[in-house]
Amino acid sequence: MRAHVRVFVPLLAPEAAPVARHGQVALWVTLCAVCASLASPSDDFSQDPAPPSGTSIVRPCAGEAAPVDAVIGAIEIDNQNIFDLADARENAWPYRLANRLHLNTKRTTVLQQLLFKPGERYVPRLIEESERILRGNRYLYDAKIIPLACHDGKIDVKVTTRDVWSLRPGVSFSRSGGQNSTSFDLQEVNLLGYGSSLNLSRKSGVDRNTVLIGYSDRHLLGTWTTLDVNYSRNSDGASKSFALARPFVALDSRWAAGVSALDDDRVDSLYKRGEVVDRFRHRQRRLQAFGGWSQGLVAGWTRRWTAGLAYDDNRFSPEHNAAPPNVIPDDRKFVYPYLRFDLIEDKFETRRNYDQIGRTEDFDLGTRVGVQLGYSSTGLGSSENSVPYEAQVVDGFNLGRSQSVLVSAGVSGRLTSGASQNQLFSTNVRYYWRQTPRNLWFASLQCDIGHHLDIDNPLLLGGDNGLRGYPLRFETGDKRALFTIEHRYYTDWYPLRLFRIGGAVFFDAGRAWGTNNVGAENQRWLKDLGFGLRLGNTRSGLGNVIHIDIAFPLDHSGSIKHRQFIVETKRSF
Repeated sequence: MRAHVRVFVPLLAPEAAPVARHGQVALWVTLCAVCASLASPSDDFSQDPAPPSGTSIVRPCAGEAAPVDAVIGAIEIDNQNIFDLADARENAWPYRLANRLHLNTKRTTVLQQLLFKPGERYVPRLIEESERILRGNRYLYDAKIIPLACHDGKIDVKVTTRDVWSLRPGVSFSRSGGQNSTSFDLQEVNLLGYGSSLNLSRKSGVDRNTVLIGYSDRHLLGTWTTLDVNYSRNSDGASKSFALARPFVALDSRWAAGVSALDDDRVDSLYKRGEVVDRFRHRQRRLQAFGGWSQGLVAGWTRRWTAGLAYDDNRFSPEHNAAPPNVIPDDRKFVYPYLRFDLIEDKFETRRNYDQIGRTEDFDLGTRVGVQLGYSSTGLGSSENSVPYEAQVVDGFNLGRSQSVLVSAGVSGRLTSGASQNQLFSTNVRYYWRQTPRNLWFASLQCDIGHHLDIDNPLLLGGDNGLRGYPLRFETGDKRALFTIEHRYYTDWYPLRLFRIGGAVFFDAGRAWGTNNVGAENQRWLKDLGFGLRLGNTRSGLGNVIHIDIAFPLDHSGSIKHRQFIVETKRSF
């Protein structure tokens, strides 16, 4: 996944303008953040960033538990602006101007995402799940739902949200694995306050240059229907996609249905030690239609059945006006019906300062199991008879009060004439050890084992996917392992009331080996050490964490730089 750092046009505060013009300021901020963290007050949970103002917990019915047969009364929507002018630190003219220029989320946009209505039974679980749905929106910083008053068997509730700056004009820059990527874009993630997204961008990346226009609506015409439409004109082809669906939006949802289509024409590359050694054109067409059914949430578990029809056509050819490739995949086409079963446990916890900085995080510690089987037949137009399959298991648990483990494992591929093709087994373990409210140890282990992988689907490892001290796509094979351990520190520094600051010291070790199609020798384990700054973006729809890292390879050769400078945006710390 390509990551980007976005430097925003200074609509929020004049003080932010130099950041948009001078990348050197980022390094200055890095040093200041480290100094500020060392001088910050002693660790205390009370110093964690506060939720939106006006969300103090109020017990219903004068402090008594809600009656079992209570129903929802009035619903008050308090959709707060970007900056809290009741806070003296944010009651300055740049922040007041930003609030005036910003169009707040519509009341109806918030209401249509709630899983309860006036007159329906008051169920605490639906309150909590509605909070999670609201917090999943990029245009909201946080969301809280509290009971206000109990009267006549009714409970009035208050829904408090805080907006972020949803218009994202700016210049993006990222660097990983020794390669730079840039983009110029204009994206509105909360169009007219209705929660839809419009994106216009021009990107220059490692693989291709792209001009993109896209539109997304999570609540089409005020319903739970989602619409996604994208078109991109690329330096090596073009891509078009369309999706219309009514997904399982909640644990108690009873049905889902949808259709999607993709037409993608591009040039794929094969890598050896970070350098392109082969290129070929890849034309992919996908169509899918599905329908799902569920009994809803029963005794803390949700069971879902989904049936669908898939069309997947992949055609390969030499790149136009280029030397013929040494290897080229065979064309493959699969048309198949499939059946899927999902089992989901309702088990969530809310936390702060784990994968984000100063934001409410919804940790899923429940068990999730998914199994899907299909049958691709030449009678339906497939290139061969096969059985496409996939299965996943995800679970999480706590080790006492301060340690948590998230585990996932999955396998996918297809059976052809009794043999597995393009089979990939993956497992991931993530470990969190909270030492103090502002100090946390994190470790992860990712392992992938492939068998008869398609030529265009190798396993790559390098600076762009976790091995931060080395060039991108440095090693290739059909087996891969990556171990990371890092110490995270979350400061209470909040410069310009725009970014929350954190830092990390890390160690990576990884290897990709086994069968490959480019003649690369089996590589040894590679290791690196590094440190970096984390900027939690709290005021824009970007909503991610900016990483500024310096990594030092411990197994470098003459062809590898003694240090790697990495700037990228990720979904987490």
